[in-house]
Amino acid sequence: MHIAEGVLSLPVLLIGASGAAAGVAVGLKKINIETIPRAGIVSAALFVSSLIHVNIGPTSAHLILNGIGGLLLGLGLFPSYLVALFLQALLFQFGGLVVLGVNTCTMALSGILGGLLGRYLLRLGKPVWLAGALAGATGVAGAGIFTALALAGSGEAFFMTAKLILLAHIPVIGIESLVGAFIMTYISRVMPSLLEEWKK
Repeated sequence: MHIAEGVLSLPVLLIGASGAAAGVAVGLKKINIETIPRAGIVSAALFVSSLIHVNIGPTSAHLILNGIGGLLLGLGLFPSYLVALFLQALLFQFGGLVVLGVNTCTMALSGILGGLLGRYLLRLGKPVWLAGALAGATGVAGAGIFTALALAGSGEAFFMTAKLILLAHIPVIGIESLVGAFIMTYISRVMPSLLEEWKK
């Protein structure tokens, strides 16, 4: 769901860059010495997962894992996503440096929303698999909506592309919800202390 260089209008690019700068600044304050390893693992997972593309008609889709990243890191997801997207742009020309701010915002912000929803469900005492499933699904759905809005805000020529992005990621929402449920079930078995931390 990377937006390529030369597509977005200047106002959208400036809004994205400003939002990413603010998000990274706040996120860096939230990451402490204990969560640095977790942030590194999340960055690596985000980097690797989006390298595996599946063609769906005229576009392609891939795992995003931003909802689970939001559950694991909260606002610390912003700097983790910035690192992952920067390396993808530098090494594989996915996205680009000019659109790095917008791509970071669309992915991280939606992931944080998914993470907040997951943590809220945990506080309500809902099953951990449900929290993971809805966090994963919300992260992908939000990323699709924010990406479509960024494209639509750059001109009517991109309306059809925005619609295709939303449609192409409907199957990914289902897959991410299954992956999220599995990851959260696994975490509940090997690191139950994390769940207690999120319930606070």
